[in-house]
Amino acid sequence: MSFEKREGEVQLAFDPGDSDGPRVAFIGHVRSRWQPGDAPRNIGSAREAGGAATVELEPGYAQGLQGLEVGRHIIVLYWMDRGRRDLIVQSPRHTDSGRGVFSLRSPVRPNPIAMSTVRITALDMDAGVIGIDAIDCFDGTPVVDIKPWIETIDMPQG
Repeated sequence: MSFEKREGEVQLAFDPGDSDGPRVAFIGHVRSRWQPGDAPRNIGSAREAGGAATVELEPGYAQGLQGLEVGRHIIVLYWMDRGRRDLIVQSPRHTDSGRGVFSLRSPVRPNPIAMSTVRITALDMDAGVIGIDAIDCFDGTPVVDIKPWIETIDMPQG
């Protein structure tokens, strides 16, 4: 398939879809202090615990950071690679009955994709490293994508 290249666009030297893993190409990894057994339950708990972290991009992706800046919020999508994938209904500790996986933010899901909206605290464009205020996943968790958080688009209405 051929796509039009617009002015200012930079094409990767490789196709991320050609990876040997899932049909998703991991663009980097989270570096956090969290290990199995001590990770916070959610991003709010991570912030309370002082869970600052970094997102380290794989080679070739650093140019994708152009336009981001310290202080801006981004949405980080990551692959909870150590989570179970076989439960469709779960019994969370905070509820008195079972809940379907799609009504929960649990990492246990058919496709273990998680997301957090975080604030950029540092940015090294050359190295492809983003400092973030917090994250609730284990060190080494693969990153699927990064999107800007835009209030006029991402803020729910009424």
